[in-house]
Amino acid sequence: MNDESRAARMACDLMALSARTAPKGRGVDSLVIRSVADDDLDRLAESMRGVTERGGSPIFMRDAGNVSASEACLLLGVRGGETCGLDCGGCGYVGCGAMREAAVAVETQYGGPNCVLKVTDLGIAVGSAVKTASLLNLDNRVMYTAGVAALGLGWLPDCTVGYGIPVSATGKSIYFDRSGGR
Repeated sequence: MNDESRAARMACDLMALSARTAPKGRGVDSLVIRSVADDDLDRLAESMRGVTERGGSPIFMRDAGNVSASEACLLLGVRGGETCGLDCGGCGYVGCGAMREAAVAVETQYGGPNCVLKVTDLGIAVGSAVKTASLLNLDNRVMYTAGVAALGLGWLPDCTVGYGIPVSATGKSIYFDRSGGR
């Protein structure tokens, strides 16, 4: 492993730290964070390819190529079925109890319904992670496709929504000038 690869993986760990310490609604952490590299990175990319092969969007195949070429990938998920207990209705239900009762197991990329505050926490954590990558001049790309694959692999236990942030340290960002998909 070269110096840039080691640094990229270390930066991925720092991104995880930024995500973990990001502000959370009511101060309750419902995030699951995992960093993958090497063989696990290949398994993640293969799972993404499988989504396209089973009739899913071609962007999964395109993004899988990026994940395969990356040094590591930070996975972030949220247990969106947990609630903050505010009965705010942001989820579309009268209150938190009604949202929990409405939860059903269906074959979709994301589970639901989700507490809007928990999903917002995930968004803030993703933003904190990519901010750290930016401060370290590390190329990265937020990918819902990698999150869907990680959920399918069971790598984000009990999570209903997930994202992946692959990272790369090369002379030109591999996450732009991409072909395939939409």
